[in-house]
Amino acid sequence: MSVGDTRESGSGVGASARANGARLFCLSFTALFLELMMIRWTPAVVHFVAYYGNLMLISSFLGLGLGAMLASQKRSLIAFFPLVLVLDVEALGLFQRWVSAPGVGSEARFFQSAGALRNYVSLIEVFVANTALFVPLGQEIGRLFTRQKPLRAYAFDLGGSLCGTVVFGIFSLYYFSPVWGITIVALVYLCSTWSRQQIWNVPVLVVAILAMRFPTDPAAVWSPYYYITVHQKFGREATLQPLPNLRTMLNPPIYEVRVNTDFYQNHGTLDPRRYTPGSPPADAAADLRAGYLVPYAIHPNPQDVCVVGAGGGIDVEAALLSGAKSVQAVEIDPVLVQLAHRFSAADVYSDPRVKVRVDDGRALLQSEHRKFDMIVFGLLDSQTLFSYSSNIRLDGFIYTVQSMRQAYSLLKPDGMLSITFIAPITWVGDKLKGMLHEATGRWPIVYRTPSWYIMIVPRGADPQAPRRIGKFLREDTPAAPIDLPTDDWPYLYLSHRTIPLDYLAVIAVLLSLSVGAVIVLRPRTPNRSTARIIRAGANEGHFFFLGLGFLLLETKSIGDCSLYFGATWLVSMIVVSGVLSMVLAANLLAMRMHRAPLALYVPLLASLAALYLIPRDQILALPWLARLGWALFCVPLPIFFAGLIFSVTFRDASDPATLLAANLIGATIGGFCEYLGMAVGVHALLLLVMAAYAASLMCQAVVRQAKSRVALAVS
Repeated sequence: MSVGDTRESGSGVGASARANGARLFCLSFTALFLELMMIRWTPAVVHFVAYYGNLMLISSFLGLGLGAMLASQKRSLIAFFPLVLVLDVEALGLFQRWVSAPGVGSEARFFQSAGALRNYVSLIEVFVANTALFVPLGQEIGRLFTRQKPLRAYAFDLGGSLCGTVVFGIFSLYYFSPVWGITIVALVYLCSTWSRQQIWNVPVLVVAILAMRFPTDPAAVWSPYYYITVHQKFGREATLQPLPNLRTMLNPPIYEVRVNTDFYQNHGTLDPRRYTPGSPPADAAADLRAGYLVPYAIHPNPQDVCVVGAGGGIDVEAALLSGAKSVQAVEIDPVLVQLAHRFSAADVYSDPRVKVRVDDGRALLQSEHRKFDMIVFGLLDSQTLFSYSSNIRLDGFIYTVQSMRQAYSLLKPDGMLSITFIAPITWVGDKLKGMLHEATGRWPIVYRTPSWYIMIVPRGADPQAPRRIGKFLREDTPAAPIDLPTDDWPYLYLSHRTIPLDYLAVIAVLLSLSVGAVIVLRPRTPNRSTARIIRAGANEGHFFFLGLGFLLLETKSIGDCSLYFGATWLVSMIVVSGVLSMVLAANLLAMRMHRAPLALYVPLLASLAALYLIPRDQILALPWLARLGWALFCVPLPIFFAGLIFSVTFRDASDPATLLAANLIGATIGGFCEYLGMAVGVHALLLLVMAAYAASLMCQAVVRQAKSRVALAVS
């Protein structure tokens, strides 16, 4: 009888197994749902965490891994989870009052301040607090792994994680509320851990639920990407209701939309007929109109216009006021479109000439076949990452050479491409100029104020370009040589291929804390022979490298599918759900396998090599159905084989909690390694994935050799 069999022998096996499986499912659901909750909620409270979003994911993995290391400890920590949750929420509320986004020369961030030490210290504190939050859950999950067969436990773990992902995806897309989210966490936690001795946890969880309300504005709305508040221009109080006669009134207000507490865009009207000349609202509208109408001074009366990043609709209204007969408006955030219907005095999205498409702009460019007189890239300037497991901004794949080349190909012979951008640092303007030149073969016509750039590239003959258009002066200064953003290096906001120093400093501190915690908490078993020590170390190394490779592979898969089908929240959630489903399928297959052949590494490494060698440009050039087939079969294929290797080697584990911990710690390191994409490009990360799985193979070979030596010694 194997070690796994003895875990469920004796009386009451069936009932005990079902109870342990149900608890593991619920706790895994809680961990995954809470992980995604904190990733969504924390940037709304400490807004610059949006630039470090994947550190929240990494800290969650670290907390679960450290907790699993404590599975053999007699003292249970799960009863303290509500208290840790309250402390974490309260700490984030305190950080909100005095922490701002640190500035760094090599990366452009909106509304950044000087890189004060306290900002970085508070970021580390956020990371440590989030790590601590997941330790009790990790310990209890590790304990439940030791009470049943490893693969059975892993199936319940994956099932709970998959269910948590799907439920959170639906919850986030249709009605996200941090209060309701933490209520779901509290209820599932109580259902899975309830006992009379823990009745004191009920009021503590109620305090945690109430505490979630205070750091955020009750008049806020949540989109799939942002925490959003709406204010009248220069107003302090957020509002959910516009003025009742907004569509018809004279001198209507301009509403200001803020995301994660910072300004993002205006919702209003540019139409001068709606204002009394000389009034403050008329002056504010005229100031906006001066910039939005610049492209149409170069290309008057366009018939068909495409606006990418339509937002509140001001770019769309500028096209209509300039004579457009048809406008394709593309906006990735459905909530911004809904708010424009409510707060825009023009309500251009109700105009029959306007067709609204809620989608990623790059996805539209890839699938569009019509030709346009003008394609306008509005003020996308995203202030968040497109996925919780990536350091690429939401608009990363929009501002690349390949994206601009695709947009340029959709212009009519006399069409024109226009980019409007608020550049917080001068070199961002140089990158935009170089990107357009590389994509089109022509230098753009540039109009600018100190920070507002408007870049125009005609497809036909050079148009008349006056020296001044309103407050905008034509700039004839050539772009300085600089690294250009591409699909492989989609970093418009980085000055060159580098990992910014503040990332390196924070990662170094967090990595040191992680390694220190692992050294202190790692369980030690005395009186083991050298062969057994080597075998145990190699086995833990095997699962460590599987975790490292898996997280990088998941991140790469999300990035590839976002490039092929759009960097939307929905695409990310579908890919994550697909990854978990693929691993679950591998686990179910492993249950039917009798041994773990090393030959499984052959298709794993071969499928990774195929993903590396076949250029993504070739996949992008395929028809939509062919791209879908590639994304459904080829992209997740290495994940299936990696999951199969994990499961077949995990099946006979004598200490599953320790190996689970090693796997989660490996995923933590893999998360840190993801930042290497800033320096070497995202595609090169596949080489690191292959190296991680090759290291796993070597560790597994050492394990087998050590087993053979032990068997010979016994015989």
